[in-house]
Amino acid sequence: MDSMLCDELIQEIFTRIPNSSSSSSPTTAASVSLVSKRWLYLYRSSRTSLSLRLIPENSTIPALSTLLSHYPFLSSLSLVLSSDPTSHVTTTTTFSDGVILVVSSFCPKLTHLRFLAGPVSQASLFSLSKTSSLLTSLTISLPRPLCLNWVAFFSSLKELSLYVCGGDGAEVGSFHNKESVLCIDENFDAELGLESLLLSGIQRDDCGLGWLWRSCKKLKKLHLKNCEGVGDGGSFLSFVQCLQGLEEVELRTCRSIVDGVLLRLAENCDSLTSVLVYDGGCRDGLLQFISNCRCKLQKLDLRLPLDLDNVHLSAIAANFRGLSSLRLQSCCLFTGEGLKALGIALSSGLEELALINCDVVERESGLLATLGQNLKQLRKLDLSYNESLLDKEFISMLASCTDLIELKLRGCQGLSNLAMLSMLKSCKRLESIDIMHCCGIGSAAVESFLLNAPRLKQLQVEESKVSDVARIWAANKFIQVTA
Repeated sequence: MDSMLCDELIQEIFTRIPNSSSSSSPTTAASVSLVSKRWLYLYRSSRTSLSLRLIPENSTIPALSTLLSHYPFLSSLSLVLSSDPTSHVTTTTTFSDGVILVVSSFCPKLTHLRFLAGPVSQASLFSLSKTSSLLTSLTISLPRPLCLNWVAFFSSLKELSLYVCGGDGAEVGSFHNKESVLCIDENFDAELGLESLLLSGIQRDDCGLGWLWRSCKKLKKLHLKNCEGVGDGGSFLSFVQCLQGLEEVELRTCRSIVDGVLLRLAENCDSLTSVLVYDGGCRDGLLQFISNCRCKLQKLDLRLPLDLDNVHLSAIAANFRGLSSLRLQSCCLFTGEGLKALGIALSSGLEELALINCDVVERESGLLATLGQNLKQLRKLDLSYNESLLDKEFISMLASCTDLIELKLRGCQGLSNLAMLSMLKSCKRLESIDIMHCCGIGSAAVESFLLNAPRLKQLQVEESKVSDVARIWAANKFIQVTA
């Protein structure tokens, strides 16, 4: 049989076998490749993506060299440090630079590299830029002090994620002094092709950001995480220059700058379609943004436990009537009246609604029924982690939301088998459902749902609630059941 199968056919077989094992599908491409040396070679040659966890030891680098030499066609590589608490995580760039050198030597076809195995030096990045000219996506961590204009050497780069670590950079200062020749003049403005930029850990006095902001003239997506600033000196003025063409902005735990960023977005950006603000402490700034923004926002995602109230909901209802997606998480200051008014304003176009861990869902009887009557265009609904949500309230909403294709109820411990029965009756178009940690829903209801849901493609539920009959039926209907 082995001699009858050509190399191309075997490689095609590998692409059709799942890479991750589970009790429902124990066979993986990696296990099948052990049939023979030929199959192992073909499996490795067919792999274009690889994810590895590394232990920062001297023996890791030669072992990695040997491993990567067997995968000549990798286009996507993810390398992170092992989570083993007994492993020693280095605080210098020595280990990570050695790993980067290996990647540069053995992975010339990379287009996506996620490297979170320690801070990376400029010299290593410069070397990587010469050998990996096809890179379009790069994720790395950097030590302080920052020098960012090495980005100009990656001519194909479209997506860049930078995680800044360390304090004042004393532990790597001597290294940076040796590398200073690699830095471009800060006054030089490059024409970077970056369309997506994520920055994490930026402080107020970090240098080099001004050059980056001025050079990002094609930026579409900007994500800031755990940032206390956007750079030193005049960096904020340069920052404003990159806002004009932005379409998507995410601000996560950026309390000290979120008000200023939102205000500048309202003043300088009219192309925004998606905004996410988590843990920002931006009550006034958010209100000004909503009230003054000229863009036609389509997606709004907020996690503001103590900074979102009915005033904000009223502003959203007045200025963002074109929203197709609204996600509210852990918000406890607005009331049912504010949410009902918002539902009326968005009734014609809202397709996705998330009320995650919002106590108003459990606190005000009849709220979900009213929302369901107003939001009949809903396709996706997420009510996760409303632990006291009862069947009666949930079922009253489903009676009106008959076109749902995606439903998430993770952590809704108050729901029972009656909720599953209602889904079968009301939501004939459901394709994906998450009922993890819903202790009131039993295996019999899960089995009935799998047997009778006509369009179901994905179900997330504990394995203990999936009977053998249900598992066989799910496999026959190509339904993905995951825990």
